[in-house]
Amino acid sequence: MATLIILVMVLVVLVLIGLAMAIRIVRQYERGVLFRFGRLVGPREPGLRFIVPVVDVLHRVSLRIVTMPIQSQGIITRDNVSV
Repeated sequence: MATLIILVMVLVVLVLIGLAMAIRIVRQYERGVLFRFGRLVGPREPGLRFIVPVVDVLHRVSLRIVTMPIQSQGIITRDNVSV
């Protein structure tokens, strides 16, 4: 009886780990790109997404605007005036 309880507990833990690996969350400002065995399957919209843990890979791509500081540059116009 004790071995049956241990076996059931191990099975429940394995199922919970498998479910945790299968759930992916794509945020509102992201889009997901699903790959199956390294081949593109297609885009995934925001929300809760389920994947096959060993077979699928879900890459998240951010759609937020990224601003980068750049140094100011001097420009010379046609009439040789520096701006």
